[in-house]
Amino acid sequence: MIFDKIENLRQYDVVSDKILEFLFSLNENTPLGRYTIDDRAYASIAEYETKPHENCFFEAHKKYIDIQLLLKGRERLDFRHIDGLTTKNDYNEEKDIIFYEDSETMGSVKLMPEYFAMLYPQDAHRPQMNASDKGECVKKVVIKILDPKY
Repeated sequence: MIFDKIENLRQYDVVSDKILEFLFSLNENTPLGRYTIDDRAYASIAEYETKPHENCFFEAHKKYIDIQLLLKGRERLDFRHIDGLTTKNDYNEEKDIIFYEDSETMGSVKLMPEYFAMLYPQDAHRPQMNASDKGECVKKVVIKILDPKY
């Protein structure tokens, strides 16, 4: 898992010029929806209310690397390695997602505009959590980059 400032995205090899161009064109008024970036990457922009820790679950992806960036608001994101996790349900190949029952974290970051989290297939992550003691409306972009091994 990588947590860094958006201005440093250029230094990561999996981030293409098209992804950079797309990300740097976004603002909190960008419409919600799904955007095709190129043949190996797409983005989803959503708006939602963050939730209490106990209402969120770890998830991971096998084929895609996530870049998660908030356009508005703050949210907590927990992370840990997938080793030793107990699956909550079977892997959904169509959505490239698997959920886990476990709650033990290895770390936590606070997502907010100007900072991103990059999560690889071995990085289980628990997103959409309250950054403080109450929920907050956030607007988030998730870039999905096909892992180079595919």
